[in-house]
Amino acid sequence: MGANRPGPGRRNLITDVPGLKVGQAEDMAVRTGVTVILPDERAVCACDVRGGAPGTRETDALAPENLVDAVDAVVLSGGSVYGLAAADGVVSWLGARGRGFGLVDGIPKSPVVPAAILFDVANGGDKVWGETPPYRELGRRAIEAAGLDVMLGSAGAGCGAMAGGLKGGTGSASVVSEDGYTVGAIVAVNSWGSVVAPGGRTFWAAPFELDGEFGGLGAAGLVAGPDQWGSAKRPAETRNTTIACVATDAALTPAQAKRLAVMAQDGFARAIRPVHAPFDGDVVFALSTGARPLAEPSAYTLARLGALAADTLARAVARGVFEAKPWPGAYVPCWRDLSA
Repeated sequence: MGANRPGPGRRNLITDVPGLKVGQAEDMAVRTGVTVILPDERAVCACDVRGGAPGTRETDALAPENLVDAVDAVVLSGGSVYGLAAADGVVSWLGARGRGFGLVDGIPKSPVVPAAILFDVANGGDKVWGETPPYRELGRRAIEAAGLDVMLGSAGAGCGAMAGGLKGGTGSASVVSEDGYTVGAIVAVNSWGSVVAPGGRTFWAAPFELDGEFGGLGAAGLVAGPDQWGSAKRPAETRNTTIACVATDAALTPAQAKRLAVMAQDGFARAIRPVHAPFDGDVVFALSTGARPLAEPSAYTLARLGALAADTLARAVARGVFEAKPWPGAYVPCWRDLSA
């Protein structure tokens, strides 16, 4: 390893990973939104599902033994099952531009766009959409807006989210390792569990914070006994799910990307308590843009990248809630409302 000090990338966003853009779109009347992670070129992708109530699309295609070895985009969406249609808008946009998986010349390519959804349809927004839910159009708008800047908080797939008893949101973070690998994460935080310790406003992710990125309160307030969770949702509020994508510029095989996704799930455990409940649908995608060879010994380097991905995802969770604000004309408790 080199002598550079590890730290956040220039933007402290997943788009610090070279070759990635992110686009987002919201419908504030519906209180929902979509986030699209768009690689410049087709990227290796894997997925790990830990929640007991997931909603996903195209995740079976990501298994290492299957034909598809790369994807064209990843979609995170609100809207529960309706939100899976956001990927339709993304697929159509990509296909119209000749992007996708193709086996035969002369026929349209098939864009590969895995997706995951969270449940935000009980947040009071206007859900009377009949046979025209907004998600296909939101997906198209999101990919059309893809760039390097990412709005955090009540934006994209986290627009309609609640994190325990607090307003949830979209968070992102990045880190550059000593030897120059970049790891990034983006997450829509709609957890049943709490992101803060009981009795205060200290994030569970506090030990992993870099440069005061979510308040700089330190970890002194991290105290909790058995069954003490902090600002978790009430038992009857079983409509949740936190969905995320981590990414790296390291060149990974599909099997290695799967291990990265598995290790990154620990970021949820570091930032949310409890997590992976029967009524959560927690999903983590892992992307590899392949810009940098994986240094030998490869297993050791992969382990380091997985640990960095977990820490970075934990930071992204806290940043999403730290930046969250109420919907226009509405009041919901936010992290900034908590007493010090």
